[in-house]
Amino acid sequence: MTRTKNAREWRLVQRPTGAVSTDHLALVDAPVPELAPGQVVVRNTHLSVDPYMRGRMDDRPSYIPPFPLDAPLDGGALGVVVESRADGLEPGQVVEHFFGLRETTVADASTVFPLDLEGLPAETYLGALGTTGLTAWVGLSKIAPVRPGDTVFITGAAGAVGSMAGQIARLRGAGRVIGSAGSAAKVAHLVDDLGYDAAFDYHDGDPREQLERLAPDGIDVVFDNVGGAQLEAAIDHLNVGARLALCGMVSQYDVREQYGVRNLYTLVTQRATAQGFLVADHLDEMPAFRAEAGAWLRDGSVQARQTVLDGIEQVPAALTGLLSSGTTITGKVVVRLDDPA
Repeated sequence: MTRTKNAREWRLVQRPTGAVSTDHLALVDAPVPELAPGQVVVRNTHLSVDPYMRGRMDDRPSYIPPFPLDAPLDGGALGVVVESRADGLEPGQVVEHFFGLRETTVADASTVFPLDLEGLPAETYLGALGTTGLTAWVGLSKIAPVRPGDTVFITGAAGAVGSMAGQIARLRGAGRVIGSAGSAAKVAHLVDDLGYDAAFDYHDGDPREQLERLAPDGIDVVFDNVGGAQLEAAIDHLNVGARLALCGMVSQYDVREQYGVRNLYTLVTQRATAQGFLVADHLDEMPAFRAEAGAWLRDGSVQARQTVLDGIEQVPAALTGLLSSGTTITGKVVVRLDDPA
């Protein structure tokens, strides 16, 4: 394995005011920086594409800095060390890092972490065993813990986090697991493949009516990835003492005026707890999570559903696909550049 003098990287060249399109991004051939002491060169093999990237395209304060214009975009990635000037990292090692959306990364050794794939597909460590899976695990174990017999409602249930969350809820003892998704095919996937008790297509009418039908005895835990009308509908059906884990609000990412949830007083009357959380605050839980979730994957208790697109040219399609309503994308979205073998 050898390094190259130039490599391609995706850059944000224009900030979107609504939905992201290919016009906002450019694939640029750029020089690979010279290696300094304490650094490594990584040939990236798998790039993570995630909904939070849309928020970083806006130039506004948030929990993570916005993407600068005309600079390489970062994100989760896996790769192979091809050159090293750092102790403890040797050529050929598989590593994980946060300098994705490019073919080659030069990084300080302190920001690159060796990874033993343990016979699992590499993309699993960006999805079910990565921060995606950790998000679902933290949300339903720490933020809004599932108790035996609970009715759990997960919005955006066919997405990367949602597809893990439903399975974890079941393993935590939920009595009934309900999900929302964006197509009939995704609804069938939730019920037939992932073990949801029921699911609905949010295009098929008022989510309040859907939840009235599917959760007649109320909801104990909400894991919300969508926000807006679906969150409002869930709040209308809370049981006393309900817990809500607010993970994301993908329905609001492309709109100029945020949906105003109108029934927050229900949190008071139902003595409910709603907490927003960021997985970045829980990275210390990764070893415990991987130990438990890895066992689930190996014994078949959990399915790791991924949508894998081949070639760095597919990054815009991956991003626009996961942000669009009604697409065929399910589970974690990964762009594969190469095999780490």
